[in-house]
Amino acid sequence: MSTITTALLDLKYLEILAAGDTTIHRLNPLAKVLVTLLFILCVISCNRYELTALLPFFLFPIAMIARANLPPLFILKKIILFLPFILLVGIFNPVFDRIPLVQFGSLTVSGGWISFLSIIIRSILTVGGAFVLIGTTGFTPTCQALRRMGMPQVFTTQLLFLYRYIFVLAEEAGRTSLARELRSCGTKGQGIESYRSLIGALLLRTWGRAERIHDAMLARGFNGEFHRVQSNGFGRMEIIYCFGWSALFIFFRLTNIPLVLGNFITGFFA
Repeated sequence: MSTITTALLDLKYLEILAAGDTTIHRLNPLAKVLVTLLFILCVISCNRYELTALLPFFLFPIAMIARANLPPLFILKKIILFLPFILLVGIFNPVFDRIPLVQFGSLTVSGGWISFLSIIIRSILTVGGAFVLIGTTGFTPTCQALRRMGMPQVFTTQLLFLYRYIFVLAEEAGRTSLARELRSCGTKGQGIESYRSLIGALLLRTWGRAERIHDAMLARGFNGEFHRVQSNGFGRMEIIYCFGWSALFIFFRLTNIPLVLGNFITGFFA
């Protein structure tokens, strides 16, 4: 139950962070979504063996966290939660890709290990960028910005429903888990058998509550589309924000800055 409650509070905390009043928070959500999408595109398009080329991209999430007054430890903890899934994605790269690429004395590093590290770094950057976007914009304005960019309405509506029903599911799971703990004596009712009935009951309870919520929405005139949240227009600050970061991302993507600096320093002292 504590795990479910913690996850629910973390989701709500992101929405609380999105209600801030910094310069980044006041920007039009569409500008922030465009910049984040370009950031993710530039990161994932890097060559799988280019580790150093990814390092300058850390400037964006770090600058956004500092400028928007987001708690860095909270964002870091959320990124760490995804690390097991990231490790599963690239753990077999060193097995299948054994082409030697780097030599450190007698130690040879294969391309599989480099691509494995590249997957980890790119995942940290993209997941961190997504958390920063939600923490400065909110989930609903983000989906509405995607709708303005041309995403089909059915997808954005489903995303919003999924996000809202996560809280319904978490609340029902918390109540069901608490009832199970109160009715168990010692270790009785703590086995795997009880979990099967608990999951079934949770599904039925959540389904019933979701239907009641949907009926209430229909009674209030819901027609399949969420009303847009009022936001600032796309003005001078949004244009500067978009063009500034976009130019920097493209520059980072086309130029391996750490490699250029390394060659300059070694050439200067040679």
